[in-house]
Amino acid sequence: MIPYSDPTKRVSATTKRKRVWLVANGDLRLSANQNCWAAQEAMEHALAESVEAAGYELVRAHPYKKKEKHGFIDSQKEGMRVFSKIDPDVKLVVAEAVWQYSHHLLHGLISHRGPILTVANWSGTWPGLVGMLNLNGSLTKAGVAYSTLWAEDFSEKQFCTMLKRWLKNGSFRHRTTHVRSLSRVKVPASSEKVGAKLAADLLRNKAIMGVFDEGCMGMFNAIIPDHLLNKTGVYKERLSQSALYYESTQVRQSEALAVRRWMDRKGIRFLTGPRHKDHLTDQQILDQCRMYIAAVRIADDFGCHTIGIQYQQGLKDLMPASDLVEGTLNNRDRPPVKSRDGKRVLYAGEPLPHFNEVDECAGLDGLMTYRVHSALGQPVENTLHDLRWGDWDQSGTVDDYVWVFEISGSVPPAHFTGGWRGATSERQPAMFFPSGGGTIKGISKPGEIVWSRVFVENDRLKMDVGRAKVVKLPLEETERRWNATTSQWPIMHAVTYGVTRDQMMARHKSNHIQVAYGRTAADADKAMYAKAAMAAALGLDVALCGTRKSGKPW
Repeated sequence: MIPYSDPTKRVSATTKRKRVWLVANGDLRLSANQNCWAAQEAMEHALAESVEAAGYELVRAHPYKKKEKHGFIDSQKEGMRVFSKIDPDVKLVVAEAVWQYSHHLLHGLISHRGPILTVANWSGTWPGLVGMLNLNGSLTKAGVAYSTLWAEDFSEKQFCTMLKRWLKNGSFRHRTTHVRSLSRVKVPASSEKVGAKLAADLLRNKAIMGVFDEGCMGMFNAIIPDHLLNKTGVYKERLSQSALYYESTQVRQSEALAVRRWMDRKGIRFLTGPRHKDHLTDQQILDQCRMYIAAVRIADDFGCHTIGIQYQQGLKDLMPASDLVEGTLNNRDRPPVKSRDGKRVLYAGEPLPHFNEVDECAGLDGLMTYRVHSALGQPVENTLHDLRWGDWDQSGTVDDYVWVFEISGSVPPAHFTGGWRGATSERQPAMFFPSGGGTIKGISKPGEIVWSRVFVENDRLKMDVGRAKVVKLPLEETERRWNATTSQWPIMHAVTYGVTRDQMMARHKSNHIQVAYGRTAADADKAMYAKAAMAAALGLDVALCGTRKSGKPW
């Protein structure tokens, strides 16, 4: 473990100049912090060696906590205590080998005047890169200057070169030549017309975004300020997870059973067992079916065009995971839900776009994607994923760098090879989901996709959009990737066109990335152009990232 030094203790000017302070932000959940601590400790040790090789000393600004058995900042109140003792002008490193709640330390980073460096390991099992991307997006939204680094091995030449530059100068920039402003791109007239028409309709008729408790797991970057969102014609309906819980208890057993039987007929396999603590149980599934019905009914009550359920932390101790609900909502082919009086089928024949973890940026993106793809006759199902990890294909099937896009919920079965029949449902990991509940797990089918991300920077809404393909990998390689990440979750093997791993990490302002399929490469190009045009007409600053499938620039 790297040494802890009391930040309030006086030191010589030379020591102060050569000392770099480290903070390690963590999860709110004790079990997650304890399970991940060994990986964090190893990462900090490796980072300290690289800092020492550059002529500096890395010290912790907060100690290991023997009682809790970890050394993470695990709450906003603890973060405020830690930062109250840190000199606001020192060099500060935020080192992450885990998922972290950005609000635990965002306050201190906002008021910090010295250089800030965010650093992450490169691991699917210990997802520091996911936590760092969320923190980077939150810092960007807050207007805080920072530099950022990541690596599989902190002794890599490129990592050490950039680290030395930051230690010497206090900042550096990555090359992002893959990013091109939409204003510099000639958008096909037909796509521009579709985008403009859809934007005008949204601005005229408006839309309602149902938010079941804002602010999931510290994701400050995922909250769109009302004054920015409303300019797009979208307005929040702030809903309560307490109401969702109550409404779920009012759903009749027969209604929940009908949803379960519909899913069984469609072919999804539920991997159940007898023990609530360890297994997915039939009762957990029925409670998820109740939540599905309740969510649709509440959305109908308020006229919502898209909804997001926080789940963590508000519902995790009350109900099974919302993931089965979320993926089902995003699918056009889903169990019918009737109004409470049984007279109407709600949102008949259509998905009810859902944004996982109440990520409002994904909610706005998903709503636009749904409308663009509907207008173009393309598959309407879309979802966010975590930009979870990536690696070269170890099977040798493809020569490309293949990303692991993976998320606990929201993925519609239409994205899977085999659809509903290609899906299984497994119990969520107990470390994060004490009340259990099933996932919708599957392998995303090969094909052409549009990827995108809405984010906030300089008090403006922005969107990055690009193209990619989903590749088919051998089952053995897929299992390797699942075992390196979270095997209960759905997976997408994605290859981004004209965007390298490091370019994506340098530019992307979130742990989440939105994806939707086109039927062909040409169709996906048209959908991308139309969505970019719609976003621009709504006032977003839009950038096209990467290249066409052919490698040619946009």
